[in-house]
Amino acid sequence: MILSKIIDNIGTVEVKGDVRKEIASITSDSRKVEKGGLFIAVKGYASDGHAYIASAIEKGAIAVIYEEEGAACDVEGVTFIKVENSRHAVAIAAHNFFGKPSEKLTLVGITGTNGKTTTVTLLYNLFMGLGYNCGLLSTIANYVGTDKRETDNTTSDPITINSLLAEMVEEGCEYCFMEVSSIGVEQERVSGLRFKVGIFSNLTHDHLDYHKTFAEYLRCKKLFFDNLPSEAFAIINIDDKNGPVMVQNTKAKVITYSCRSIADHTCRIIEESMDGMQLRIDGESVWTRLIGVHNAYNALAIYTTALVLGTDQTETLVGISSLASAPGRLETLRGPKGITAVIDYAHTPDALENVLKTLSDTCRGHQLICLFGCGGDRDKTKRPEMAAIAEKYADRVVVTSDNCRTEDPDAIIDDIRKGFSIKGLAKTICITDRKEAIRTAILTADENATVLLAGKGHETYQIIGKEKHHFDEREIVTETFNLIEK
Repeated sequence: MILSKIIDNIGTVEVKGDVRKEIASITSDSRKVEKGGLFIAVKGYASDGHAYIASAIEKGAIAVIYEEEGAACDVEGVTFIKVENSRHAVAIAAHNFFGKPSEKLTLVGITGTNGKTTTVTLLYNLFMGLGYNCGLLSTIANYVGTDKRETDNTTSDPITINSLLAEMVEEGCEYCFMEVSSIGVEQERVSGLRFKVGIFSNLTHDHLDYHKTFAEYLRCKKLFFDNLPSEAFAIINIDDKNGPVMVQNTKAKVITYSCRSIADHTCRIIEESMDGMQLRIDGESVWTRLIGVHNAYNALAIYTTALVLGTDQTETLVGISSLASAPGRLETLRGPKGITAVIDYAHTPDALENVLKTLSDTCRGHQLICLFGCGGDRDKTKRPEMAAIAEKYADRVVVTSDNCRTEDPDAIIDDIRKGFSIKGLAKTICITDRKEAIRTAILTADENATVLLAGKGHETYQIIGKEKHHFDEREIVTETFNLIEK
């Protein structure tokens, strides 16, 4: 693509050099620069791309976008473009370079603390089941139609996002369902994207290690809705007090959903067990394999979104009845002695409480064991809160390690322990080694007990230091169940 088209509307301050040249590729990672490519120097949190401009040119970059004064130099044959904000510039440049793909399909984004992965995954499965070709951008994986791609972040970088969207357009996808994180919004990873629908699930305690205050966390979530175009729809959960706040300044048409009060679309739980729920959605009865009040909200969000996008109500409800939860979201494994292991990604106080309340309601008087830890190098204030919640609902608690990263796992466990009362500590054991903790929780469980393994969910690794190590809780659970049967 011609450089002048790539830099259209990126916030250019000054241009030095020829903008009529053909650009073969774009990147903000100097290690991925290709000959004839455009390098965009972005200020990162671990490193500053401006320090790698010379390296990018050596590798063949023929154009450089930069922000910092004095960062560029005069190099023959290289075009330098100074911008106001390089984070914004990389998002718009990617949007332009890949042919503005978000404008060529229906892009649906969901933001909120909990429920994002489940909702977008189920929307993807629902619409694929209804016969549409779709894309998915989520924490678990990215999909172009049925072609799976691995992912590292809840919201990928803008070049990756636009590249995948372009592939979806090429493959004939009509819809893309995408998780939108507060960090992704703040870092402008979704700038320039044209969303048809924005969904708000809820807002609770998380990511304060990054945002520092809840007010800033809320502001970043709200910014997503502030930027929706007038032809878009903003679908909000009004049972969350922050729902109406999200759409105070939106230009989009607001659609509401609720499980407790009057809204455009409503849902009530009629019956619930470990096998699923009977729901009444907009007066129609539907059985779903999902469990828990939080999944009633997810199902209602899916239903509301589908109707906004023009699907038939009956077909939508039939489709919802066949959906299974996303991997690592209340994923159950049945074992000997009637023991059930439940793997869930719950890693925030609100998510842990939702899952534990659901399981305590469906355990029917049998033992409930909660195993959890907290991630290292992340929000420390939630650690004692999660301990208090585990104590409230579980008969026994096992505190262990999660992704400790560069923190001492025993120090993290000490932070968690501060949230237990004396009575809570009496029913709690601490085992740093997560594999040993899982084995202990299951091997010492009563007959017909439910053992919740919280925090890892879909992840098949454990981050220790800065390295990922293979760690699949399903494998450990299966091995432990086999020990009981021998």
